[in-house]
Amino acid sequence: MSELLRDPARLFDVRGKVAVVTGASGAFGALAARVLAAAGARLVLAAGKADELEATAAACRELGAEVATVTRRPTTEADCEAIMQAGVDRFAGLDILVVGSGLNDVAPIVDMAPERFENVMHGNVTGAWLLCRAFGKRVIPQGRGGKVVLVSSARGKLGHPAGYTAYCASKAATDGLTKALGCEWGRYGITVNAIAPTVFRSPLTAWMFEDNEKARTTRAGMLARIPLGRLGEPEDLAGPLLFLASRASDFYTGHILYADGGYTAG
Repeated sequence: MSELLRDPARLFDVRGKVAVVTGASGAFGALAARVLAAAGARLVLAAGKADELEATAAACRELGAEVATVTRRPTTEADCEAIMQAGVDRFAGLDILVVGSGLNDVAPIVDMAPERFENVMHGNVTGAWLLCRAFGKRVIPQGRGGKVVLVSSARGKLGHPAGYTAYCASKAATDGLTKALGCEWGRYGITVNAIAPTVFRSPLTAWMFEDNEKARTTRAGMLARIPLGRLGEPEDLAGPLLFLASRASDFYTGHILYADGGYTAG
């Protein structure tokens, strides 16, 4: 039996690893930053709003993490290069990339201007592609492998009747990027996987958890499709994230991990 199997918890050890987290002021990005900080990683946090970014950074420092911050969104090639270079400059290397940045814009297709569609695609797909490109340019020459975790959605697999043509298309493209890059980077020992949640508790979805008629009606419609009978909580994403960011997932790449209570299984 290998030494790791004698102490399986070591498979999830990310102590000392350098993790870049974008969208660090958002629900998933902030959660990812805190989980990795508590697990002992060193962090490069990026977001567009300086005050919210600093709040996440402060919480991570309280957990004992070394943190560098970059007040930039992954909008352009220059932004993405700067985010990655900040990690190299501070920590002399990179190990993990968590792309928590993204956006949604909901409207019927006949009411959505092409520019709005393109904005969602750029924010969710092009930005992730540019971040991965900048990460790979630095991590491949290091020769020690790496971890990429993208954020997809159950909507990458399933449609939605309420004006989600841009979002669903972008998340389906995220799934394609995950699979293609997983194949491309396997030779370098870099795994590329995605977490695909359904609705989970966050500032944007907090209203769905309330006890009023609108929330109860919306929640009932969702729960009718979720075999585990509840909406997601932040801790439901913490375990999958740590798995995909650690050596525990060294033989997993190109996968879409649905954190959805069985929503996409039915």
